[in-house]
Parts: sequence; structure tokens; C-alpha cells
Amino acid sequence: MKNQSKPILFSAFSLFLLLALGSAAAASIPVETEDEREFDYIPGSEKGPMHWGELRKDWEACKKGEMQSPIDLSSQRVKVMPKLGEIERSYKPSNATLMNRGHDISLQWDTGNAGSIKINGTEYFLQQCHWHSPSEHTINGRRYALELHMVHVSTDPNVKNNIAVVGLLYKTGVPDAFLSKLMGSVWSMIDKEDERKMGIIDPREIKMGGKNYLRYMGSLTVPPCTEGVIWIINKKMGTVSKDQIKLLREAVHDYAENNARPVQQLNRREIHFYQPNEAAKRN
Repeated sequence: MKNQSKPILFSAFSLFLLLALGSAAAASIPVETEDEREFDYIPGSEKGPMHWGELRKDWEACKKGEMQSPIDLSSQRVKVMPKLGEIERSYKPSNATLMNRGHDISLQWDTGNAGSIKINGTEYFLQQCHWHSPSEHTINGRRYALELHMVHVSTDPNVKNNIAVVGLLYKTGVPDAFLSKLMGSVWSMIDKEDERKMGIIDPREIKMGGKNYLRYMGSLTVPPCTEGVIWIINKKMGTVSKDQIKLLREAVHDYAENNARPVQQLNRREIHFYQPNEAAKRN
């Protein structure tokens, strides 16, 4: 690459951005850093969560932001909001790549081909999902075994909050069927940054459970901790086996075996709860 002309270098850099965001129209949206060597999860580490905001200028939100994620979803702070309505999902099968990013295991779908969700009439396209163990969000102070994040991006330049993440919590129990299909590939990339072409993967196989959900405004939970992220936390929990959790932890680098960012201050934010039955009572 060092011998290439400047126009070619520019094209390669542009392509990197497009792949990271999954859409040319969303190329200006800050997303999670892919360089896992720049931060870690070790308590007391100079690169740990307490210092993320000091490591780079463009990561200052990790320290100074007032709308950071994850948070504790305390029942005492939740407001029932029937008018939020159901989340419209229109996912579809698409080619996907499984990646060991060092700090997590991520499944990334081809650009804009895996469908979308609609929030308040705005369409957010599914880009990737990844796992955190233990869970990053807590409920009334309790952490759970695992948390899946489904990251979506809007390509509408007029939309202020361009990123929406659907979070699913899991407790230990019966193995998760969707994860079971990926475990062989995850095992093959233990302790090494690698990727595997998985062929067609249907995101509809990720079980959402019920229609109830919690919603609040937050941030990405890894650097650059970008704020203005719409969080949708499914109220119904799934189950995951201890073996599945163990493999996800073994696969990533040692410093990320527990890759959950500490809970952040809620500050003046509200947590809204959508419950279809409650909406029906008021109609």
C-alpha cells in the first residue's frame, strides 16, 4: 500500500468507512472502533473503561458525556408510554461474516441487505450484532449472563439520531438456538482476530420474545461512546447455556473475557416502557 498513489489510498480509506457503517449514505456516522488494541476492560488498567475518555481526543464522550450507556433499568425510573407503539421489524436473510474483533464476537451482514426496523417512521438498517458477557445493562441492579446488541443505522441525512441498538438480555438455561449455529465457527477463531464467511444468515432467527420493550437515549458502549443512540431493550429475556457463555469468553482476548462496560449515570434521562396490554386498556 505504501507504493500506491494518493487517489488509490483515498479510495481504500473510503471503502473502509463504507464497510464499517454498512452504507455510503451513513458514512459520516461514528460507530464502534474496530481497533481493539487501543482499549480494554481490565479494572484498574490504564486502558480500562475509567480511562477510555482520556486515551483519544475523539473519545472524550466516554468521560464527559451525560447520556452514556449502559444504565441500570430501575423499575422506579420507568414511565409507561403506550403511544410509543410496537417496533416494526422487517428483517431478511443475507450473507454474513462472523468476526472475532478481539474485544467481542460480531456477526456482520452485507451492506443494507438484512432488513431494518422502523422507529417513529424512520427506517434503521441492520448492520451487525455482537455479544457482551455479562450483560452491560442491569435491571434493578442485577446483571445477567449475556447481552446481544443488534446495531442499526439510518441512511436519512435529515435524521438527528442515526443509530438504534436493540438489546436482548439472557439468563443461563437452555442453549440459544441462534448462537448454537455459530458456535463451531466461534471455536475455530479462539484467541485470534479472524473472520469466517457464514453464507446466508437470517436475523429473524434471533428470538425477540414479547412485544414489550424499554427505550431510552444513550450512547455506544465502546469507544468512541458516541451519544444520541436510541436504545431498545427487549423486556423478555432469552436463555443461553453456560457452555455458550464460556466459549464466547474464551474466543476473545483475555482482557475482554468480561466485556461489559460499568453502568453509567442516568442523569436527567427518562426510561420509557411500551406495553401493548396497557395501551389496550387506555383505548
